[in-house]
Amino acid sequence: MSKRPLHPRIAPPCAVFALSRTAKAVQTVLLGLTLGMTGLTACAESLAEEEHGDVSTLPATLVEGDMATPAGLPPSYAGDQVAYGSRVGLLGNKDFMETPFSTISYTEKYIADRQAQNITQVIAATDPAVFSNGLTGTFSENYSIRGFASSISDVSIGGLYGVAPYYRISPEMYERIEVLKGPSALLNGMPPGGSVGGSVNLVPKRAGDEPLTRLTGTYMSDAQFGGHVDVGRRFGDDNQFGVRFNGVYREGDGAIDHQKPKAELTSLGLDWRGERVRLSADLYEAEDRVRGQNRGINLGPGVAVPKPPKADTLLNPDWAYVQTTDRGAIIRGEYDLTDSLMAYAAYGMSQTHYEYSGTMLATVFNDAGDFETKMGQLKMDLEKTSGEMGVRGHLQTGAIKHQWTLNATHYGDTQKDYGRRNVPGAEWVTNIYNPVWGPAAARDFPYIAHSETRLTSFGLADTLSILDDRVQLTLGLRRQQVRTDTFNVKTGARNVPGYDEAANTPAAALLVKVTDQVSLYANYIEGLSKGATAPMTAENAGDVFAPYKSKQKEVGVKVDLGDFTHTLSLYQIERPNSYTDPVSNIFSFGGEQRNRGVEWSFFGSPLQDVRLMGGVAHVDPKITAGDHKGKTATGLPKLQGKLGVEWDTPLVHGLTLTANATSVSWQYIDTNNTQSIPGYTVYDLGSRYATQVASRALTLRASVTNVANKAYWGTPLLSSLGLGAPRTVELSATVDF
Repeated sequence: MSKRPLHPRIAPPCAVFALSRTAKAVQTVLLGLTLGMTGLTACAESLAEEEHGDVSTLPATLVEGDMATPAGLPPSYAGDQVAYGSRVGLLGNKDFMETPFSTISYTEKYIADRQAQNITQVIAATDPAVFSNGLTGTFSENYSIRGFASSISDVSIGGLYGVAPYYRISPEMYERIEVLKGPSALLNGMPPGGSVGGSVNLVPKRAGDEPLTRLTGTYMSDAQFGGHVDVGRRFGDDNQFGVRFNGVYREGDGAIDHQKPKAELTSLGLDWRGERVRLSADLYEAEDRVRGQNRGINLGPGVAVPKPPKADTLLNPDWAYVQTTDRGAIIRGEYDLTDSLMAYAAYGMSQTHYEYSGTMLATVFNDAGDFETKMGQLKMDLEKTSGEMGVRGHLQTGAIKHQWTLNATHYGDTQKDYGRRNVPGAEWVTNIYNPVWGPAAARDFPYIAHSETRLTSFGLADTLSILDDRVQLTLGLRRQQVRTDTFNVKTGARNVPGYDEAANTPAAALLVKVTDQVSLYANYIEGLSKGATAPMTAENAGDVFAPYKSKQKEVGVKVDLGDFTHTLSLYQIERPNSYTDPVSNIFSFGGEQRNRGVEWSFFGSPLQDVRLMGGVAHVDPKITAGDHKGKTATGLPKLQGKLGVEWDTPLVHGLTLTANATSVSWQYIDTNNTQSIPGYTVYDLGSRYATQVASRALTLRASVTNVANKAYWGTPLLSSLGLGAPRTVELSATVDF
C-alpha cells in the first residue's frame, strides 16, 4: 500500500440527538463573538498566554491506507497547491489515488496566491476540464465542466446544497475548493440547479493549533482597494474549541470603464473536538454589488460577428447595477458510535436577496455595430434549507472489506420574483464601439412569481475491497424525490397541478491499484435534473416532465510519481435536451446532447523549486437527437489547454515568479452552426515575495492578467457575445501578527 502523510485523527462527530440543543448554544456564542469581535484578538492572545503551559504538542503521525477521520482534511500534496484527496459525496474524504473519479482539491495557500476574488478564478485557472468565458463583473459566475454549463447556485458547503452565496462566492472563508468532474447524483444528491458536468464543494476554514492573526491589503486596477482580516484561535486544555473569523471588504473602479465592483464578507467558523465527538458551526453574511455590470449582446439576422471593441468597453449602462445579499448558517455534528461506525448530521439555511437593473436584451442589427437595447428590472427573494444525516462504517466478510454508507438528504426553497423584463420607454440605440447611454429608467418591481421546491433523497453505497485494497468496487443507488409547487401571486393559492416526481440513480465504479504509483479506474454514474414545464408558447403549454437523467461512462489512469501526478481520462456524458418541434409546436425532452472527451491533467513539483499545474482537454459536444441533430453545442470550445508555472528563483531568497496561459479553440454561437467566434490565448504574469519584517511574516503579491490586453469575444449567460476581461493589475500585501 502507498504511504501518505495524513493528519492524525481528530476526535469524532456529534451525536445526532444533540444537535437541536446545541444549536441554541452555538447561536448564542456566535452572537456574542460577533458583537465583541473588535476585542477578539487581544482576548484570544491573553487566554493563549495564560494556558500556554498546559498545552501539549502532539507529534506528527504517519497513517497508512485510509484517510484520517471524516473530520480531518487530506494533507497538501507536493507544492502545496492541491491536496492528496477530497470529499467524494457520501463516501467521505478519499485519497485521489483511491478515488474512481476525476477530482482535484485546491488549498488555502493556492487560493490566496491566486488573489482570487471568486470561485471561478480558482477552478478555471489551470484545469482543462473547466471552461470559463473570461468575462468579469457579470451578474453571476459562469463556468462549464466537461462541456456542460454548471450553475454557481449548485456549489455546496461541506456537502450541503443551497447554503452558499447564490450568484458569486468570495473564497476567503474557505480552506479547500474541491471539484469532482462528471455527474454525481449518487454521491451528492440532485443539485437544485441541475448541473451535470461536475460538482464544486467548499470546505470552511477552521482554527489551527497555532494562533493566527493575518491582515491582507489589496489593490486591483483601476482604483479598487480592499482588505482581508483572518483570525484563528483555539481554546481549552487540549485545544478542543476553535474560532475562525474572516472579514473582507473591496470597492472601487474596476478595469472595465465605468464599472465599480464591491464585495463584503463576514464569516465565523466554530468547532469543538471531543474524544468521540466533533461539532462545527459556520455563519456568514456576504454582499456583492457591481455598478455597470458586464452584459452580453446578440446578433440580428444576417449580421456577421463584429470585431470586438476595446477590452475595457462596458456594453451596459453605467447606471445599471446588480446586487446580491446572502446570509447563511450551518451546523454539523459527527459521532463515533464505535471504532468502525460513525453517525453524522448537518443542517443549514440561507437567505438571498437579488436585485438587477440594466440591459436585458441587446441586439446588433448592422455591420457597423449599432445595437438596440431593452432594459429590465428584476428582484428575487430566496429562502433555502438543506440537511443531511447518515451513518458510515466498515466491516469485513471473509476476504472482502466493506466501506459502506447510508445517508438521507433534504433541500427546500421558497422563491419570490418581482420586476419587469421590458421597461416601457427605456429602449434606445447605441454602438458597441462607442456606447452612449440615456438616463436611468424609473424602477418598478411588481410581484410576478412564487414557487417552492422540495428535494429529498436516500442513498446507499458500498466499496468492496480485496487483495490488500488493491481492487476496489463501489456500488450504490440513490432514490430522489422532486416536488415543485407554484402559487398565484394575487391570491396565494397553490396552482394545480404541481410537480411531484421520483427517480432512481445508480452508480458503479472500479479502481485497480496496479502499483503504489499507478491506479486504473472506470465508472458509470448518473446525474439527475428537475424536468421542465412546457412554455406558454408551446401547444402543450403547462405539461410537466419527469426528472431527466444524465449518464456518464468514464475510464482513466492516475500516475503519482511522488511529487508530480498525472491523470488521463476518457468519458462520455449523455444528457436529454428539451426542444420545441418546429412543425407540431410540441415541447418535449426528446432531444439529447452527447459529450465525448479526453482529458490530461497534471499537478505537483517535478523539479525542486518548480510547480506545475495544467493540462489539455478535447471535448466533442454533439446534439444527437431532436432539433438540430448532428450539430455541435454552442458556447463551448472543443480544445482547451492550460498551464500554470511557479518558480522559486535562487536570485532572491523568497522570490517566486509565476506565469499562466489559457488557450481555447473557436466556438459556435448559434444552434445552426453558421456563426462562430475565434479561439484565443491569454497570458498572465506575476510574482510573490515572502520575507520577515520586524519578526513578522510578510508576503507581497503582484499579478497582471491578460498581459497583452487582448480583446476577445466570450459566450456569456443568456446571450451570444460578451467581452473578455481586459488587462488587470492586482497587488496584495499579507502580514502575520
